[in-house]
Amino acid sequence: MKCNKCTKAATLHITEVLDGDQYDEVHLCEECAHKYLYEPHGNKHSTKTGAAQPSVADDPALPNRECPNCGIKFVEFRNSGRLGCPHDYDAFREELTPLLESIHGETRHCGKMPRRQDHMKQTLSELVLLRKQLLQAVNRENYEEAAELRDRIRRLEES
Repeated sequence: MKCNKCTKAATLHITEVLDGDQYDEVHLCEECAHKYLYEPHGNKHSTKTGAAQPSVADDPALPNRECPNCGIKFVEFRNSGRLGCPHDYDAFREELTPLLESIHGETRHCGKMPRRQDHMKQTLSELVLLRKQLLQAVNRENYEEAAELRDRIRRLEES
């Protein structure tokens, strides 16, 4: 697809919602997209609402800023939605932090723990304790208690 402003290939496709049912699609190359998004006279959306993307509009060098490790530019991330390497989180921290907060609700990965794992940890610690008690019962020559402990250990190992 070609750019709406020049003859180059379009790399950015923008859909603006004008009203509830009306949409405006714009297909732009990287240079025209830069003018459209980051220059006041070219960004129709920011003049209408006044709140397009303040962090991007305030920093004209932002689209040209790049990661020192992989070389990806911020505008390339915006176009593709993919970062180039783990160091991009540091390189684009100011822009990514609000984005991550709005998507995930957090900026730090907490992860999830399988439900079974808590039960398994508890079972393993109980087995260790029962084996110690079994050894103590055998050393004391309390064979009835040792037999009960042995049976409990077998039941836990089977489950």
